[in-house]
Amino acid sequence: MVSARNVAEYFLSDANGREDSDISNLKLQKLIYYAQAFHLAIFDKPFFGEDFEAWAHGPVCPEIYHNYKQFGASPIEFNSVVDFNLFSKDQLELLDEVNDVYGQFSASKLRNMTHSEAPWLDKEATAGTIEKSSMMEFYKNRLK
Repeated sequence: MVSARNVAEYFLSDANGREDSDISNLKLQKLIYYAQAFHLAIFDKPFFGEDFEAWAHGPVCPEIYHNYKQFGASPIEFNSVVDFNLFSKDQLELLDEVNDVYGQFSASKLRNMTHSEAPWLDKEATAGTIEKSSMMEFYKNRLK
C-alpha cells in the first residue's frame, strides 16, 4: 500500500512547474481526501493507511498537514522526483481522474464541498476521525 505522502506528492508533482499552480495545504488535503474516498468506493479498500480527521476546514490528514504547514495558504513549493511505479495502473487512472475533476476547483470551493458531505458532517462536532467505512459507503452511493 502506498502512503498518503505518496499520493500528496503525485498531486504536487503534477502541479510542479505550472505557473498557475494553486495547490495549498488546504487544497492538497481535499485532493488526497477525494483520492482516498473514491479508491474506497471503487476498490473496496483504502488507498493508504493514514486517517482523516474532521477539522474546521474539512477533512485533514494530520501527517500531510504538518509536513506542509510551513507554506500556510500559499502554493506548496515542490521540486522532488516522484516514483510513479509505486502506483498501479488503476491507481494512476484514479489519481488522474481526481485531479481532472477536483483539481480545477479552488481550495475554498473544495472545502465547501466537503462541508456538505456526510463523512465530514458526521464528525464535525467532535473533530473526530472520519472512518474509512463511512467514506466508502457515502462515495459508493455518489457513484451510482
